[in-house]
Amino acid sequence: MTHMAREHVAAGRAEAVQAPSRGIAAGTVVLTLDGAMPVDFLTPGDRIVTREGMRVLREVHVHRFSGPAICVKAGALGHDRPEQDLVLPETTEVLVRDWRAEALFGQDQALVPIARLADGEFIAPTTTLSMRLYELRFDSEQVVYAEGLELACPAVETEARIAAE
Repeated sequence: MTHMAREHVAAGRAEAVQAPSRGIAAGTVVLTLDGAMPVDFLTPGDRIVTREGMRVLREVHVHRFSGPAICVKAGALGHDRPEQDLVLPETTEVLVRDWRAEALFGQDQALVPIARLADGEFIAPTTTLSMRLYELRFDSEQVVYAEGLELACPAVETEARIAAE
């Protein structure tokens, strides 16, 4: 059972349930209005460049992850996409907007788990024993630019958003 796993009790027995791993690995560079910055240095209130324009970062959740991951080699998804080799949890959602979206998913663009793009060579499955992940949250779901990739980020929980207003 990985660090991200939860227990689910059903019919009197405990079952391991893999929670979707979300987040951007420590050291990954994210585009902000102040320039490219490692995700480790981002704090609530920072202005992040997203697919929809500038958005204010509302929350940063940090957690450890151990389990199935995908190693994406530099340039595997296009010129400087990613800019350097990158390891992501296999459930990390990536926005694909090139020929891959049309060829693999029949759409102009598709938001898919990185594992769906694995080819075994340039985008290859691996296992990580311990990775620090930074989950960036905004007022609504956003796609941020990280190392040249477009990664999905969730919205702040409704209760937290109401409390902040």
